[in-house]
Amino acid sequence: MSFQYYTQEGYDNLKNKLNDLKTRGRREISKAIAEAKDKGDLSENAEYDAAKDAQGLMEGEISKLEVLFSNARILDESTIDISTVSLMNKVKIKNIKNGAIMTYTLVAEEEADLKQGKISINSPFAKGLLGKKVGDKAQIQAPAGMVEVEVVEISM
Repeated sequence: MSFQYYTQEGYDNLKNKLNDLKTRGRREISKAIAEAKDKGDLSENAEYDAAKDAQGLMEGEISKLEVLFSNARILDESTIDISTVSLMNKVKIKNIKNGAIMTYTLVAEEEADLKQGKISINSPFAKGLLGKKVGDKAQIQAPAGMVEVEVVEISM
């Protein structure tokens, strides 16, 4: 069994999402099924079929989140090494070709949010940076093609 490491915030978000689906989500689906049943013949009741399908999808999501949560561990930020790029590091990089500076934080897949500069540790970009030190260069396969970057700074 492999553990998935999260920030405290990511762990709390996962826990809250799971609890919300198990309580409010299940309650709303049950209500929708009950309302559809009240409308008569279930063999030709599209609302009932849709509610049952939604219930199946939600229960699948709950199962997936329960597995994630059971393998989730909170990362102790005080033990993170910033001498090389690793999980939870904030990495400032410079595109060698155009000089653009970008800053990313490497996080667990479920915490990834590009708008906040958080990229998945499993992404090709993050994998290309892992283990690099300040001053190291990396060739990374990006959607637009090969990109060469230099690690400028590693922090928390």
